[in-house]
Amino acid sequence: MTPKLVAGIEPPYYTAVFTSVRPDAPEGYAETADRMQAIVEEIPGYLGYEFARTPGGIGITVAYFRDLKSLDAWRLHTEHQEAKTHGREHWYDSYSVHIGKVERSYGYERA
Repeated sequence: MTPKLVAGIEPPYYTAVFTSVRPDAPEGYAETADRMQAIVEEIPGYLGYEFARTPGGIGITVAYFRDLKSLDAWRLHTEHQEAKTHGREHWYDSYSVHIGKVERSYGYERA
C-alpha cells in the first residue's frame, strides 16, 4: 500500500493534532480506532487525516476539518468521548492535542 497524504484542501481549515505515547497494539485498540474512523467520516466538514507511528510508541494523527463547528462535533461526539476516557484509563501513557487554523497550504508530489 502506497501512503497518501491529504492534499488539495483550500484554506482556511482546521487541524486537530493528536500526539500520543502508548504500547504497540493494546487490547481493543484497533477495533476502537476503526469505529472512531467510521464515526468521524460521517461528520459534515471532516476532510481526512494522516497518521504516523514510531517503533518506540509515539503516534501522531493529524485530522482536518473545514471549520470549528465540525471539529467540535467530533470532539463532543458521545462515542468519541467514551473512547477518550477508555484510552486514558487503559492505553495511553501520555498524549497532547493541538488545534490550529491553517491559513496557507501547499504540497509536492513526484510524477
